[in-house]
Amino acid sequence: MDSAFKYIIDKGITTEDKYPYRAVDQTCKSNKGEFTIKSFKDVAAGSATQLQAAVVDRPIAVAVDAENWQFYSGGVFSDCEANLDHGVLLVGYSADAWIVKNSWGGDWGESGFIRIKRGNTCGIANAASWPVVA
Repeated sequence: MDSAFKYIIDKGITTEDKYPYRAVDQTCKSNKGEFTIKSFKDVAAGSATQLQAAVVDRPIAVAVDAENWQFYSGGVFSDCEANLDHGVLLVGYSADAWIVKNSWGGDWGESGFIRIKRGNTCGIANAASWPVVA
């Protein structure tokens, strides 16, 4: 996530309407985007407690081990290791699960979301950060 934030600091970013996501390998357009960020902050690696405190105020970009996510259709997920291979957005939590928005569309999971067992399941707290706008 930090590399993406560094790119946005340097080059900016645009809206998805102007530069839609396509699930294919391609070269990024490097035009200067109209939005930028000032910096970013990291959650201490592995700290589910700090991750919980951070997501109270804002969504958090997280890396996870999503190797076994393909067939997820609902419930609290915990069938994973900590081999970080996918970036997603942590949007909240419940008593037993993190609530995560995935990029695979609304037909996947729970309308595009997955609930992951609380703690550092799937390595969710190992590389978490958020942008600072102002």
